[in-house]
Amino acid sequence: MKKSLVIVESPTKAKTIGKILGKGYLITSCMGHIIDLPKTKLGVDIEQDFQPSFVVIAARKKILSGIKKEAAGKEEIYLATDPDREGEAIAWHIKGKLTKNKKFSRVIFHEITPEAIKEAFLNPREFDSNMIEAQLARRILDRIVGYFLSPLLWRKIGRGLSAGRVQSPALRLIVERERQIQKFIPQEYWEIEAELEKREEAGKGQESRSFVAKLQKIDNQKAQINNRQEADNLLEDIKKNPFRVSEVKCSEKKRRAPAPFITSTMQQEAFNKLKFTARRTMITAQQLYEGIEVGEKAPAGLITYMRTDSTHVATSALTELREYILRDFGKEYLPQSANVYKTRKFAQEAHEAIRPTSIRRTPEGLKEFLTKEQFKLYELIYKRFLGSQMTPARYRVVSVSVKADKYLFSASGSELLFPGFTIIYPQEEKKEKVLPELENDEELNLLRLLPSQHFSKPPSRYSEATLIKTLEEEGIGRPSTYAPIIQTIVNRDYVRRIKGYFYATELGFKVCDLLVEYFPGIVDLAFTAQMEEELDKIEEGQFNRLKVLNDFYAPFKLNLEFAQENIKKEIVYSDEVCRDCGKPMVIKWGRRGRFLSCSEFPKCKNSKSISSGVKCPEPECGGELVERRSRRGVFYGCSNFPRCRYTVRALASGGPEEKRPGPKPEEKNPAPETDN
Repeated sequence: MKKSLVIVESPTKAKTIGKILGKGYLITSCMGHIIDLPKTKLGVDIEQDFQPSFVVIAARKKILSGIKKEAAGKEEIYLATDPDREGEAIAWHIKGKLTKNKKFSRVIFHEITPEAIKEAFLNPREFDSNMIEAQLARRILDRIVGYFLSPLLWRKIGRGLSAGRVQSPALRLIVERERQIQKFIPQEYWEIEAELEKREEAGKGQESRSFVAKLQKIDNQKAQINNRQEADNLLEDIKKNPFRVSEVKCSEKKRRAPAPFITSTMQQEAFNKLKFTARRTMITAQQLYEGIEVGEKAPAGLITYMRTDSTHVATSALTELREYILRDFGKEYLPQSANVYKTRKFAQEAHEAIRPTSIRRTPEGLKEFLTKEQFKLYELIYKRFLGSQMTPARYRVVSVSVKADKYLFSASGSELLFPGFTIIYPQEEKKEKVLPELENDEELNLLRLLPSQHFSKPPSRYSEATLIKTLEEEGIGRPSTYAPIIQTIVNRDYVRRIKGYFYATELGFKVCDLLVEYFPGIVDLAFTAQMEEELDKIEEGQFNRLKVLNDFYAPFKLNLEFAQENIKKEIVYSDEVCRDCGKPMVIKWGRRGRFLSCSEFPKCKNSKSISSGVKCPEPECGGELVERRSRRGVFYGCSNFPRCRYTVRALASGGPEEKRPGPKPEEKNPAPETDN
């Protein structure tokens, strides 16, 4: 009979920990939260100090029953859920549902290795009441916002919509960027460059080491060329003058290694280098953390906990890493002391950066045991951590100023002197040509002038990387929320992800505008960041949960009352008429996206999908493409589904993407998840 029960979140984690602990321990998984606020009502008594009414999640009742049976007869119960607010709350709620005459121990670890697990079980701790309070405050805040705002969205726009405390500011960022792009008017401008060479090399049979310098100033004023005529006039004047070197500056610059990953930087780099979405990154990182069979006697997690905002690294890991660098790369790659990196203001210093659990487990050594995605992400994490404790890269940088009378041109070049950390973690950077050796007052030959026309560009749309970076910089959300924020606004069709970039939809504009008009605080970046800081301070024991909730609810209630009195249903008429009663059809938004409904509803209940006006390209089909929605977002499918399974992605601006051939009958290509 096993004497102790260990409760973790996932079966994979249970399997890995079970093999480490061995006999005497029964490991079971709770599959995340078992207790939560009820789905069908508010579940928070606002008048009684925001007292929550927790219930067992319906889909988790069998799991809880199983945990109770396994706990029967056990001498000690270890609650080993994740080392963050959510993990602390999950463990606390499970403890409350088990019999009181048990010995409960809270176990914390940041990596699933034999050493870390054994150390954690030898040194269990008490529950952290401040972490539980912070999680409870967050859950109540999110419930209040979602519960009261959703019905207003239904009344104004359509049923099935919802708003969130953290996702709404993220939506606002994307909507405002989209409006900036729509309003942007390109401005023409010109640049002039000069291709130059050393005079002594000209005509001597030597290979000319020409270089290009850009016009920067005219009469000590910044060069501003607005059109072709201005450019042509300048070209005629410039070529009349001799070109002479006015200044040469040489310097050595160092480029320091980037910090080891935290959640946000891992998500950004995985998007930039691997084209992984934030959700895909976190799923893969979870797999690496929880443990993968790698042919060892005691399988272990390959990386430390992946939800963190701290760049701190354990002393033992630093020691192992520095020894590895010295042995495999040499002393010139090892700094005299360990590199230390700044951490954001409210980071959990008890947490670590995301790193390999052992630097000896190289990506190549694990490749045969990992999936393609796991290998790519592990290699990225491994090399980032290895590079973070190496010496800087050193460059020789040369800057040259060249004068042609009143015209000042400049050029720069760089040469790598020592690779440092870039030997393992290369950086994408503009390749600059190495300039020839030049001296002050040296006259140069003008080979040609190079005018070029340009137009100013609008700000770029957010990608996963730039949106996460902005959310982090603005203090919106925390490591565990970046991926869910993005997934939520995409799933609700407030934004669409097209070729890696986010486009605000018509629905996203409507929802954002409503929130800005009636609930400015909910979408205000500074206000949301302040709320996140207050939740952090509850966790640190500096703030009281009740005060934070009261301070939030008082202005929110005033906005809510004003909106309830003034908000009116928006009716959008279409060009179609109802085939049953002849009345106009109106566009409505629902849980499954946009659709057409008779304006006489509920008297007339006729409704239909919105047609794109594009015929299905499949041979002998005869259907048309209509708007559909699945868990993966909005798309266009054939109206003859399921007989015809042709689908195409929806553009952010509305309508289907450019036609493409459908799957051939012999190909095993399952139909997408649709709401047909």
